Amino acid sequence: MKIFKLRTLKSLWTLTPPCRTFHGHPRLLVSDVYSQYESVRRGEQEIPKYFNFANDVLDKWSEIEKAGKRPSNSAFWWISGNGEELKWSFEELGFHSRKVANVLTKVCGLQKGDRIIMVLPRVPEWWLVNVACIRAGIVLIPGTSQLSAKDILYRLQASKATCIITNDTLAPAVDSVAPECQFLKTKLIVSKGSREGWLNLSELYKNQSADHSCVKTRIQDSMNIFFTSGSTGSPKMTEHSQGSLGFRPLLSERYWLDLTASDTVWSVTDTGWILTSIMTVFDAWVSGSCVFVHQLPQIESSVILNALCRFPIDTMIGAPTLYRMLVQSDLSSYKFMNLKHCLSGGEPLNPEVMDQWKSKTGLDIHEIYGQTETGLICCVFKGMKIKPGSMGKAVPLFDVQVVDKNANILPPGQQGEIAIRSKPVRPLGLFTGYVDSPKKTAESERGDFYVTGDRGTMDEDGYFWFIGRDDDIIISSGYRIGPFEVESALIEHPAVAEAAVISSPDPLRGEIVKAFVVLSDAFSSIDRESLARDLQEHVKKTTAPYKYPRKVEFVQELPKTVTGKIKRNELRNKEWGRM
Repeated sequence: MKIFKLRTLKSLWTLTPPCRTFHGHPRLLVSDVYSQYESVRRGEQEIPKYFNFANDVLDKWSEIEKAGKRPSNSAFWWISGNGEELKWSFEELGFHSRKVANVLTKVCGLQKGDRIIMVLPRVPEWWLVNVACIRAGIVLIPGTSQLSAKDILYRLQASKATCIITNDTLAPAVDSVAPECQFLKTKLIVSKGSREGWLNLSELYKNQSADHSCVKTRIQDSMNIFFTSGSTGSPKMTEHSQGSLGFRPLLSERYWLDLTASDTVWSVTDTGWILTSIMTVFDAWVSGSCVFVHQLPQIESSVILNALCRFPIDTMIGAPTLYRMLVQSDLSSYKFMNLKHCLSGGEPLNPEVMDQWKSKTGLDIHEIYGQTETGLICCVFKGMKIKPGSMGKAVPLFDVQVVDKNANILPPGQQGEIAIRSKPVRPLGLFTGYVDSPKKTAESERGDFYVTGDRGTMDEDGYFWFIGRDDDIIISSGYRIGPFEVESALIEHPAVAEAAVISSPDPLRGEIVKAFVVLSDAFSSIDRESLARDLQEHVKKTTAPYKYPRKVEFVQELPKTVTGKIKRNELRNKEWGRM
């Protein structure tokens, strides 16, 4: 690892000129930008030995702010939806986060390298704790508010976390399992009241000094651990460093968001997802942008659409489920104040939904593709031609290929596993490894590549196309069928709100396609038998006839992971009698 002296944020920014210099030039985007990062992929780009995101990015923005060289835009803007509103500048973010860092270190006795689990909804404390942990060198483990007591127990025991931070809702679940967690020493609650056995974060905050010296962290030091969604087995602890999350956007990711210090971004994603951390802590703040947060106790179309009309939000990102929900509204009655850039990630977005959103709002949806282990892998950048159904091209820092079972690179159009070159130089942005699981870490490598477990193809233009998880592929009478294409065909039918496709055992064909369908409200009372036949005929006409679902089951909802991905493995296990 080459080293250079880290002087100022400006010196780092010289590595990547602002993307507005090439926005209107798609050819420059796909050639000059990628060639610029070739040296990074080869390991020739100098990166610092020491780096701390709070000190080297956030505090630099505070200095720029004080000097009057940043627009008057807030750094953080939170609304409750019930009339409460809060705005912080970068200077105020620094002030509050230093006080929280003192709570963690001086009151709770946490030290650099200790681990904290935080399970909070979209409240300001979530962002303060994030920054405070970075300042103190404490490893943060975010979790979704949907975790059960069993989930919390598993995470506390596996991570050996010494502290947990949550609210009134989940505190009873924590108390029910805490006696079984030998490493847990401190419980912090975000609440207006008190609870026996818990320290109140807000009360402790009031008495703390705002003087706190940021610890010196190496670029490879652990910063976050994310539990994987578990869509293909038990959750694993995916470790990311100051470099893979904090320094990475200084080199590359500004190209996918295309933000300035005048922009406001809104990520309608769960606080337990890595995408929320990437979008609202690292990549937005690298650009000095304002992070907008709506508490959203419930995800409701009208609330989200009204917020887009009331607030100057430039960029919005959400899971495909969000857009599927929004397009079912009468969008003609809403006029967005400032929305220009829409992104979707988590799993592929059906082209039909993209078309509906475009026709009703005039806005394109730019797909992104990534994993907990990698952050962003592919993206449809601004200025790039949109190919509906494609995940776009590889982000500049990664050499992404489609490989076979022997890690040989496959030619365009040939189906294989999506992989990132990890040797001889492990690229910045790739996770450090699975904590306490060297075997699983080794299993994620094949030859010179990290393999994603996702199957796909790459076309002649370098665009990637998702087919499905490797274990989601259906083989029926010798035909290999990816669930996404069938699901996309189903979604095009007006009766279908959501769909999940899996294999079902068949004595003749080995496997056949089965679809689980959630109906749109307008079709909830239609005769199910005739509707099933109608859907089957629709799929036959939309895609290759052999792919149509020979079985259709109507359900109220689909099982999903905490990151919003459909748990096809759960549906498949039930279907095959493996539960």
